[in-house]
Amino acid sequence: MKIDHIAIWTFNLESLRNFYAHYFDASSSEIYYNHSKEFRSYFLTFGGDCRLEIMEMPNIPKSKNDPAKQYTGLAHFAISVGSRQAVNQLTEELRSDGVRIVGEPRITGDGYYESAVLDPDGNHVEIIE
Repeated sequence: MKIDHIAIWTFNLESLRNFYAHYFDASSSEIYYNHSKEFRSYFLTFGGDCRLEIMEMPNIPKSKNDPAKQYTGLAHFAISVGSRQAVNQLTEELRSDGVRIVGEPRITGDGYYESAVLDPDGNHVEIIE
């Protein structure tokens, strides 16, 4: 068994798609649009088997959680960039572009070299070697 995809609701579909395409080299499917539900989505692929589905629909309630704090549910997902140097470079590029860094590059207690950022919707994304 394997995870095929993880899905995230958003009210900023194009912004989120552009963020992952620009910073994480995600390739995007064509947009799927269900007119009767006003549902739109993209599947983003990062070069492996697991994909990220980003979805937008007007009647989805907004989260009441502070995105900078932890809460029950999806805590984060991690994207491997291949090296410590790549973690450092991408973290600095994101910082200079005004993306919120919530974890500086470091070796974690479980042995990962990582940083952590918030995507445009406040989802925690770990950048790992």
